[in-house]
Amino acid sequence: MRSITLLQPGRIVFGQGCAAQCAQDLLARGARRVFLVSSPPLTALYAPLAEALRAGGAEVYVHAEIDREPTVRMAEEAVAAARAFVPDAVVGLGGGSALDVAKVVAALHDGSQTPGEILGIGLLSGRRTYLTCLPTTAGTGSEVSPNAILLDEAASLKKGAVSPFLVPDAAYVDPLLTVSMPPPLTAATGMDAMCHCVESYLNLNPHPIVDLYVLEGIRLIGANLRRAVADGKDIEAREKMALGSLYGGLALGPVNTNGVHALSYPLGSAFHVAHGISNAVLLPYVLEFNLPAMPQRYAEVARALGAPEGATVEETARNGIETLKRLSADVGIPERMSALGVPRDALPGMAEAAYTVQRLLRNNPRPMTVADIFQVYEKAY
Repeated sequence: MRSITLLQPGRIVFGQGCAAQCAQDLLARGARRVFLVSSPPLTALYAPLAEALRAGGAEVYVHAEIDREPTVRMAEEAVAAARAFVPDAVVGLGGGSALDVAKVVAALHDGSQTPGEILGIGLLSGRRTYLTCLPTTAGTGSEVSPNAILLDEAASLKKGAVSPFLVPDAAYVDPLLTVSMPPPLTAATGMDAMCHCVESYLNLNPHPIVDLYVLEGIRLIGANLRRAVADGKDIEAREKMALGSLYGGLALGPVNTNGVHALSYPLGSAFHVAHGISNAVLLPYVLEFNLPAMPQRYAEVARALGAPEGATVEETARNGIETLKRLSADVGIPERMSALGVPRDALPGMAEAAYTVQRLLRNNPRPMTVADIFQVYEKAY
């Protein structure tokens, strides 16, 4: 059994209504200047937190400018605003985009590094400002991960900043914050969370501790995503989706994703396809490529999904892939890349770009060459 390091927030609060506790905890630890990062549509969610902080004597600067998946430039603008405000705490409230920017802001606002300089593994020099994250999707798992993903527009590719200093100090996972998500966003973020769990289990570097989290995440998401999409006010489904997403997020530090996420990055970078949609479309095709490397573990994923038991391990494994295909289709996600506005002649360049995401491909159960990636794209097209 390989050694493993679990990096998690010092405080994880989970449950309906727990977001209200965030202001109390920040004030109790002496926060008086709070920089809050969020997104334009979420006023109804972040306003109560800002009001509670102000009522407790804190000054709050709201940077609700994260209106899409973040670029390096967007992160630079947020850092500049925070440098002018000089916060003693940073809060991210929103989907993964807002949370990732909040993480970058907390780490960089009082230092000399820039967002572009920390893209990579272990390049961040440190963080001194207290950081709290509240996810409004279920979701990216960013509230508990050491990652922040930004689009490097100069390279036309999403890149990750990965550092233990990006793990928030506190995470408040309140399923009630996810109730207002519309069905398409519920579907996309839910499949992203499913990918975190599946890729962390079907991984070249798995671990039994993480397996416990992600198999349960697969069970929870597989059983509840349709319900959450069909009825956003189904609180039981929302709660179980939030928990499944949290489990997937906890796997991102010690194990992380692999081929599906690597191949999805060019879709988001070049064609602005939502991250969860990119992952969901590519998931079955990457799984089919990887299946020969670990059919027994594939069968365990199939069982967690409730897929039919086959006559052989391989048949059970394939039943699991088909179950994921049906889940994705049932929540309204296209089956193929051609439905996403991607021209076929873009596939070779996308394959070259995806191959550069070695921090994820090194976790893939089977080695993937540029030619392999191109073939997967062709099958997914």
